[in-house]
Amino acid sequence: MGVINKLAITLLLGLPLLGCKTVVNKFAFHPDNVDVIATSELPYGVQELTITTEDDVEITSLYLPAPESDKLVIYFHGNAGNIYHRIPSLLQLNEFGVHVIGVSYRGYGKSEGRPSEYGVNEDGNAVFQHAVQRMGFAEENIIIFGRSIGTTVAINTAQNKRLRGLVLVTPLTSGKDQAKATGLGSISSLAGSSFDNISKIENIDSPLLVIHGTNDRVIPYAMGKQIFDHAKGKKTFVKIDGANHNNLHDAYGQQYWDSIRWFIKEP
Repeated sequence: MGVINKLAITLLLGLPLLGCKTVVNKFAFHPDNVDVIATSELPYGVQELTITTEDDVEITSLYLPAPESDKLVIYFHGNAGNIYHRIPSLLQLNEFGVHVIGVSYRGYGKSEGRPSEYGVNEDGNAVFQHAVQRMGFAEENIIIFGRSIGTTVAINTAQNKRLRGLVLVTPLTSGKDQAKATGLGSISSLAGSSFDNISKIENIDSPLLVIHGTNDRVIPYAMGKQIFDHAKGKKTFVKIDGANHNNLHDAYGQQYWDSIRWFIKEP
């Protein structure tokens, strides 16, 4: 029996007991709260930042300051691993001369709780509000950055705000579309209205950068293009020929990072 068929049967059997949302969250998030770096062993300049969310969950993210800058990038990672695995990307962003917060969702890394669509959105809102209210960053100097499922948190957080920009790397359109893309067919309806990027993107007026590889078999290239087409306002699409879902920042690093650097530094 194939993996997709096993997944479909698991979804069907689990639905009466767990409910749609619980099943979706189970397959959407793959947190690692074991493979972390001790605070004393973090690279120079990387600090831990602990924030309590509105629903009273303590999340521990990473902060990389840039003393000479008034700009901040808030980075939302993909569905597996944890923020400590993304330190090389955070360091690269920091080298562009901006402050960086790498958000650690609940249940990931050293953060409390268990991940869910609702929960990670709460985490995103909490970090954004902390950056504005406690750290003193102006909305118009904040760039929100989402990667893979992190694009759902990025878009949710960015709605109806006047940001410096929004970066979406390999964004999905919705949970239902993603289920169809993985071969679940009619069972994809179980995803309901989860991870609805396609409607939320219409609530964003901030400058937008979308990056997607043409050979992405995890989140198809067509989804990134759909998100871009539905967005309004100033927007840029970067098509990386031949890139798949997981090799953008290394095998195609120059095009990938050059486009992000340009977007961050654009006057």
